[in-house]
Amino acid sequence: MSQTFKIVVLSGDGIGPEVMVEAIELLRQCADIDGFNVEAKESLVGGAAIDATGKALPEETVLNCEASDAILFGSVGGPKWERLPPNEQPERAALLPLRKHFNLFANLRPALCLPELTAASPLRPDLVEGGFEILCIRELTGGLYFGQPKGTREENGETIAIDTMVYRSSEVERIVRLAFEIARSRRRKLVSVDKANVLENSLLWRSIVKKISAEYSDVELTHLLVDNAAMQFIRAPKSFDVVVTENLFGDILSDELAMITGSIGMLPSASLGTGLRGVYRFGLYEPSGGTAPDIAGKGIANPIAQILSVAMMLRHSFNLDSTAARIESAVRKIIGKGLRTRDIWSEGKTLVSTKEMGAEIRKAAEA
Repeated sequence: MSQTFKIVVLSGDGIGPEVMVEAIELLRQCADIDGFNVEAKESLVGGAAIDATGKALPEETVLNCEASDAILFGSVGGPKWERLPPNEQPERAALLPLRKHFNLFANLRPALCLPELTAASPLRPDLVEGGFEILCIRELTGGLYFGQPKGTREENGETIAIDTMVYRSSEVERIVRLAFEIARSRRRKLVSVDKANVLENSLLWRSIVKKISAEYSDVELTHLLVDNAAMQFIRAPKSFDVVVTENLFGDILSDELAMITGSIGMLPSASLGTGLRGVYRFGLYEPSGGTAPDIAGKGIANPIAQILSVAMMLRHSFNLDSTAARIESAVRKIIGKGLRTRDIWSEGKTLVSTKEMGAEIRKAAEA
């Protein structure tokens, strides 16, 4: 009897719906090829949900997510909803509550620069020759963004703002252990990034990383201070494989890594939770980029980040490594053939639309 996976599809706003269509078609094709079933339930989120229900994250959407094995997310927000109070805008009122509700503590962001696309990187050609792939694993639910006390008040005649960085040992242990497991499945190299020369949080972080490393003697561990890590990503990106760090550092460093690949339109992400649904790890999968309202509806958006988010879902939530590899290989084949959407196009390459790119990747996935 074939497996059936239940997913909720939250296409959202801007280019979200048009790239999601290509990703879902590919997912259904791969299910037919590899012999599993997918039940995909569409739900509203973001600005589209505000327009329809008055809320960026309707209760029905949350209930549908609770009944699913994974969430496939598009993107939310845009100029139309920027007039709303900050706490009601799609980005803050939809995605962050989903992460909190499902305790999605681990954000995985691959920074992939394919050999054929190194010219798009802002780094010197000799630094990126042959391409590179770095996986940044960011702790997502602790640290400075969530610590208490937090707020702004008047004190002694002036305004002060307070944010508090707090980490519990259990929060550090679970993200670090996941990072070691993922590193073990790749090149067995893990870099832990902290600020242990200044921060008490980082002293705790480093001590826990060292303790857990004893269980993973087959993984080469390196510690880097965050400022040095930011420099080394630029100086020697090919020397990295898996990087793990806390919330604030991961937020900044993952964006730096996205920039040096040359196009955020190629980059997926995963946010993984603590619990399992049967044998499946619950997660939310989405492109690293945004809604791109300037090109929405024009049929020129790059669907590859959404498509590779499907591959991450298959690998990390459903343990379908071979199907994930099928999708990743198809993307590499199409890029190797010189097909490009506008964001990655260069002279001498073939410019294709969103739908054409999706169709070509599906053809390649059949092989």
